[in-house]
Amino acid sequence: MTPWQHKLICHQTAYIDPNADTEWNDILRKKGVLPPKEKTQDEVEEEALEKQILLEQESVVKTYESMTLDELDENEDDFSEEDEAAIEMYRQKRLAEWKATQIKNCFGEVVEISGQDYIKEVNKAGEGIWVVLHLYKQGVPLCTLINQHLSELARKFPQTKFLKSISTTCIPNYPDRNLPTIFVYHEGEMKAQYIGPLVFGGMNLKVEELEWRLSESGAVKTDLEENPKKQIEDKLMSSIRSTLPTRKDSDSEEEN
Repeated sequence: MTPWQHKLICHQTAYIDPNADTEWNDILRKKGVLPPKEKTQDEVEEEALEKQILLEQESVVKTYESMTLDELDENEDDFSEEDEAAIEMYRQKRLAEWKATQIKNCFGEVVEISGQDYIKEVNKAGEGIWVVLHLYKQGVPLCTLINQHLSELARKFPQTKFLKSISTTCIPNYPDRNLPTIFVYHEGEMKAQYIGPLVFGGMNLKVEELEWRLSESGAVKTDLEENPKKQIEDKLMSSIRSTLPTRKDSDSEEEN
């Protein structure tokens, strides 16, 4: 805007009511020539009322979001009709979350199954369910050890279904040389298999090592930050290195 245009507008506005609700005044306000239109008392009171209603609605939302399902039912009469739809949606959401939690935390122990239970317990375990199945045989020490470890892991990860079955009961003529065997399934699909004693490292197997291995397959969500077996291997290698003669020691022996 040039200086003379600004002077012309100012001259014209001298004869205009700055609070008048006209298109010309709107243009002048956008240009910064006129100050913002003063709000009427009714407009001020309307804005204050809208803010109060908004605060009350937010308070209601915070109130019922902090309630349990039982508390929602008990205090249902205290909410207005306008809140009923939102409360019902929230109730359904909480109910779905509760059901999902109950399903995911309904295990917590190692359950013995037979071949007849296989399809129901493994293939049809349910949506989102991880299944860890241990095929074992009584009298095999490593199988007994793994069953003990799995019992501990089942308590730690109740959202995962842990099962065990005598190998030949579940799979006829299953060879003993393949024991212990662990199969990992997710929604009926096999995700990992661990077959034979060498895979588990023999009787030195620690529960943390088994937890880590199952976490690699996705069956459990471990809080371990690294493979515990690697720590043992690192300590073993460090011990071996400390017992080996150094280059300096070898040279000294050759001189003597």
